Amino acid sequence: MKKLGFGLMRMPTIDKTNAADVDIEQVKKMVDLFMEKGFTYFDTAWMYNGFASEEVAKKALVERYPRDSFTLATKLHAGFFNSLEDRDKIFNSQLEKTGAGYFDYYLIHGIEASMLPKYEKFDCFNWLLEKKAKGLVKHAGFSYHDSADLLDEILIKHPEMEFVQLQINYLDWESSWVQSRACYEVATKHGKPVIVMEPVKGGTLAQVPEGAEKLFKDYDPNMSVPSWAIRYAASLDNVMVVLSGMSNIEQMEDNISYMVDFKPLTEEEKNLCHKVAGIINTQVSVPCTGCSYCTEGCPKKIAIPQYFSLFNEDMRENLEQKGWTVNFTNYETLASKFGRAKDCIECGQCEGVCPQHLNIIDNLKVVSAHYDH
Repeated sequence: MKKLGFGLMRMPTIDKTNAADVDIEQVKKMVDLFMEKGFTYFDTAWMYNGFASEEVAKKALVERYPRDSFTLATKLHAGFFNSLEDRDKIFNSQLEKTGAGYFDYYLIHGIEASMLPKYEKFDCFNWLLEKKAKGLVKHAGFSYHDSADLLDEILIKHPEMEFVQLQINYLDWESSWVQSRACYEVATKHGKPVIVMEPVKGGTLAQVPEGAEKLFKDYDPNMSVPSWAIRYAASLDNVMVVLSGMSNIEQMEDNISYMVDFKPLTEEEKNLCHKVAGIINTQVSVPCTGCSYCTEGCPKKIAIPQYFSLFNEDMRENLEQKGWTVNFTNYETLASKFGRAKDCIECGQCEGVCPQHLNIIDNLKVVSAHYDH
């Protein structure tokens, strides 16, 4: 299997304010190019793109290609079931929505310390093995957002899990919170191949600070900035596939250009990535990846990831000199359709589902102080 996977999470939309309004025709072109170049791994989930992702997979992929010509992965998330019966309702709905007949890879989704007891309470690990025994799942595994120590405990308790999906990128490699390196080493120790999510950290590593970009361009002017992030993750020996949430055909063309005949980074190139990480870490105010898990249950419908993205961009500007940026206008445009940052009622729903464990409530207060006047 080629090491680039198509993450059906940040697909192009027609209405930019509606994640479920997916541009199906553009996605079809992206799927066709992806398959034409020999890439076969597609990753979706119940809630991606406003709960539309699995249906898009059916229309753009499953209905248009032989079932044995591609690999499809999807997931069960703790936020959407509350009984043993709910697990099957979701799974059966996923089979219907995708039309896939079976899933090549199925994941218990986003395991962390707060969610693990629920997955254990409802016996999700054995439930997944039962699906595998019936031929409805080919490979059973889980995605993970927590410490390396807890990952070690889970893999000791559940050696039947065949793979682990981890957040790995050069910015989080030595992070004391994300623990990309440490988690990767635990998975490798247990002999579990790794699928990489968030290699570009929700776009953070596609638009790096000017000084960081200069380091990359001085080294190799022909390689795009995000290419360094994808290739960094793909260069790890125990990585099976790197998922890229490509949002348009141009991003896909760029990714394919260096992944179709992939060559791992040299040690010098890896060290360059670590140097760039040092620069970025001094300038990222809110390390949000834009996964949007926080927005689905927000009672005030606040566009949390979009606001954090605007704020991060502004914090890289010389605001004392400029005084104003276009992001003030962008904020007002979003606020006309969504709740404002100041509308937060501090219910905590967002923080309970954030894979990055961000202090969203406090950060929204900072964003509000910046934009709400």
